[in-house]
Amino acid sequence: MAQLEIQDVTLNFGGITALVLVNFKVQKGHIHALIGPNGAGKTSLFNIISGIYRPSEGQVVFEDHVLNAMKPHRIAALGVARTFQNIELFQQMTVIENLMLGRHLHMKTGLFSGALFYGRALGEEQDNRLRVEEIIDFLEIEKHRKQPVGSLPYGIQKRVELGRALANDPKLLLLDEPVAGMNVEETEDIARFVLDIKEELDVTIFMVEHDMGVVMDIADQVTVLDFGQMIADGPPEKVQADPRVIESYLGEGD
Repeated sequence: MAQLEIQDVTLNFGGITALVLVNFKVQKGHIHALIGPNGAGKTSLFNIISGIYRPSEGQVVFEDHVLNAMKPHRIAALGVARTFQNIELFQQMTVIENLMLGRHLHMKTGLFSGALFYGRALGEEQDNRLRVEEIIDFLEIEKHRKQPVGSLPYGIQKRVELGRALANDPKLLLLDEPVAGMNVEETEDIARFVLDIKEELDVTIFMVEHDMGVVMDIADQVTVLDFGQMIADGPPEKVQADPRVIESYLGEGD
C-alpha cells in the first residue's frame, strides 16, 4: 500500500527547473532510497514533502492528505519527521533536552499550568520524558544523555538528530544523507538503526543517500533522479543494472 505518492511534481525557481514531472510511490513499511548526482533535485523534493517548498505543478499525497498547501508544522503533525544533511541540533543543550524538543507536538498543556509545572503538565512531562528515554535506549546513547550535544562526536550527534526525529513518533521518516561524513563503523551503526526503525518501530523510511553500499544493502526500492527528472525506479538490483543509472550516476565500468 502506497503511503506517500509523488504525482507529476514539477518545481520551478524563476527560469530554473529543479524537478520535472517526478512520479513515484513510497510503499508503507519500506525503506525507499532517492539517489542521483549532486544537483539532481533530491533535497528539493524533500523540501516539498516537508512543506518548505510548494510544487509548481503536481501534488504530494501522504495517507490521503494532499500536502501541497500545508505548512511544515501541519505536515509534522500528520506523522512526517525529517533529519537534515547538516546537523540541526541545539549544541549547548543536552541530548535529553534536544529530544524533548522533538516531543513538542505531543505537549497539550496550556501556558499557565505548563509554567507552574503542576497537574496535567507534570504528568505530560513525565510521559514525554519516558518516551525520550525509550528512544535514548533504542539508539544506544544512554551514557551521553545529560551531555551537551556540542561536546559529542559527530557520529553520536547524528544519532541524536535521528532520535529527535523519532521523538515525534513519525509514520514516515525522511532521512537526508544519514551516513554523510561517517567512518565505516559509524555508517554500519546508522544502517543498523535504520533497519531497526523499519522493523521494530514500523516506520516507513524515505532517504536520500550517496553511499551506494548502504542503499543496495538496506533499501527495498530505489528512485533515481538526474537533472530533476526521474530516470529509474525499482528494486535495488534492477536500478543498479540500469544503463541510464550507470551512465549518469554510478559511472561507466572499465
